[in-house]
Amino acid sequence: MDFSAIWAPWRVEYFKTNGSSDFLLEAARTTDDAACYVVARRKNTFLLLNRYPYSIGHMMAVPYRKVSELGALTDAEKLELLELAEHAQTLLREVVRAQGFNLGLNLGRCAGAGVVDHLHLHIVPRWEGDNNFMPVIADTRVLPEALDAFYAKLMEAQARGAA
Repeated sequence: MDFSAIWAPWRVEYFKTNGSSDFLLEAARTTDDAACYVVARRKNTFLLLNRYPYSIGHMMAVPYRKVSELGALTDAEKLELLELAEHAQTLLREVVRAQGFNLGLNLGRCAGAGVVDHLHLHIVPRWEGDNNFMPVIADTRVLPEALDAFYAKLMEAQARGAA
């Protein structure tokens, strides 16, 4: 089998921008949360579904202010980022039965930051045995569900009071 090409149409949006579009700032300013996959908002920060996910359920907690360093965040922003990470974990445990999580910040281009000047905390759900041959052999990830459908499930869980 040749797995050198797998259809992932949502990724073309990222490649077209060459990483130059700040979709985080767009999401911070939008009045249409569903269009930007914003799951929750707080006074200083917000939580959204990653448009370019590593795995299904990959979310990000983001300050409204565009800052690139941890030291530039206020104490309130730092606290809300962690509170939103906890909120995301609660939602993901219910919606996709996540068993674990990777939480992280990529600060600087050399550290893997896609949007270098707008810090964001990644929340990536994990499961026992979730490593399969696709990422190892083909350097490819397969997502089993469209982002729109998954976003709807997250919002339903949130409305039920899951988090």
